[in-house]
Amino acid sequence: MTEPEIDAPEGAAPPLLLDSGFRARHAELALGYGGGGDPDDPAQVQAMQMVLHIPKAEPPRRSAVLEAAAAAAVALCLDPRVGPDGEWQDRYLAWKRSRIRKVARRARGAQWLAANEVDGVTLEVDGAEARALVPGPVGDIDQRIRKLQIGGTDLESDEPGPADPELPVLWVNSALSMTVGKAAAQVGHASMLLAGALPVEQAFAWAQRGFRCAVRDAEPDLWARLCARVNGGDGLETIAAVRDAGFTEVAPGSMTVIAVAPPMSPLDDAA
Repeated sequence: MTEPEIDAPEGAAPPLLLDSGFRARHAELALGYGGGGDPDDPAQVQAMQMVLHIPKAEPPRRSAVLEAAAAAAVALCLDPRVGPDGEWQDRYLAWKRSRIRKVARRARGAQWLAANEVDGVTLEVDGAEARALVPGPVGDIDQRIRKLQIGGTDLESDEPGPADPELPVLWVNSALSMTVGKAAAQVGHASMLLAGALPVEQAFAWAQRGFRCAVRDAEPDLWARLCARVNGGDGLETIAAVRDAGFTEVAPGSMTVIAVAPPMSPLDDAA
């Protein structure tokens, strides 16, 4: 199994440590998000831009793209640069304490290289790459990102096989037929919520594995069983569910992704 690799450009964050800084960043994530109303000025609405690397000639598998997107989103949220006195802290908190909107865009070739020059974190999973950018106002998006296409490209569903039982699984509601961009934003929400719900030691162990996860489609029967687990969990597993605000593609309140971390996972042993 190929583990995700966090890029290490000049000025990259130092290695993660289970120190007071990580605990503070996890505690902030565990608080959830603000969920308040939008600002009066639409240009000041906060969003995390996510860039999916989708080459035209040899596009990656959809499941791998979504796994990379999920990992990149949570990696940014626990990056030392968003923590106390970090260079990204103010921008991150302004977003995280509002609606945690995410906008996924696609890039290829020179566009992808340019996107990696903008502040953020890139992760790679099985040849698929995604970059989560430091959030900011939608009216002040870097021009290298603003020109990237949001819609118009999708990837066919694939069947990657059984998920590794040691990894969290992010189950996507197949009945909603979300595009890859919409699904990328939703699994990004799910990975954040799951990391915040985990004990800090388990979240750190997950971080040491590059936030590797499995993204799988859940057909209606399985989805119904997962919903029952969300509503009546036995306390032995950590579950996080994403309910979408309904700005695009799905109805408001739709449950889009259910993330499940295995109980007493080997993730714990790595801490």
